[in-house]
Amino acid sequence: MANLDKQLDAALDLMRRLPPQKAEKNLSDCIDLVPELCEDLLASVDQPLRILKDSQTGKDYLLCDYNRDGDSYRSPWSNTYDPPLSDGAIPSDQLRDLEINANAAIDSYREMYYEGGISSVYLWDLDHGFAGAILIKKVGDLSTKIKGCWDSIHVIEVQEKSGGRNAHYKLTSTIMLWLQTSKAASGTMNLGGNLTRQVEKDSPLNESNSHIANIGRLIEEMENKMRNTLNEIYFGKTKDIVNDLRSMIPLSDVSKQQQIAEELRAKLGNNQ
Repeated sequence: MANLDKQLDAALDLMRRLPPQKAEKNLSDCIDLVPELCEDLLASVDQPLRILKDSQTGKDYLLCDYNRDGDSYRSPWSNTYDPPLSDGAIPSDQLRDLEINANAAIDSYREMYYEGGISSVYLWDLDHGFAGAILIKKVGDLSTKIKGCWDSIHVIEVQEKSGGRNAHYKLTSTIMLWLQTSKAASGTMNLGGNLTRQVEKDSPLNESNSHIANIGRLIEEMENKMRNTLNEIYFGKTKDIVNDLRSMIPLSDVSKQQQIAEELRAKLGNNQ
């Protein structure tokens, strides 16, 4: 058991350092090496979101563990499974109404912030409240020189308090980002990584502060913070490294400056 725990820690540590765009292949390779870790790895490692089209509505939706039942996936638009599943898990009628409204709200949020992409919201009932997954994916592959992908996975747990006048929200957010540029002047560069953050908050429940409004504000604040962190960690650090490696002064001029400095030191030493 202790050996498996060490292997799991090593596998998770390895997955954090590998490119997120190849997470599915790398995860499969890890499972092939240690099949005993299959369930733990699948539950612990976030993978890039996949896309499926709803045959009834013609709209795309995102696939993840939260809308999967066996080998079938539930569409947030038609509330049906593909491949068809007669006894698949679906939310209660009241929660389904909330799910429909949440999908409409997040769809508007996605269009305003991302100007494209795909979003999906899935809700499910809990004993003392409900939980949900809010997913956003934006793929940038319109240019042969610049490609990339942004995946947001927000998992929310909601518990109502004080007779329904307040609610406790627990949000766990993961963002996976990768970029690839290919230019003649700079060559090919890959940049990618993922970030996970968690926050808990109590908010009032009333007409102006519904579950959708409270969850929407939480996600908006979290994404802004994580976007700034990613910008600082990945782009800022990469820029610093490139600037340290690259010199604006030609090597010949640097050699001349070093030679002059050595001559000055020699003369000053002789004068003393």
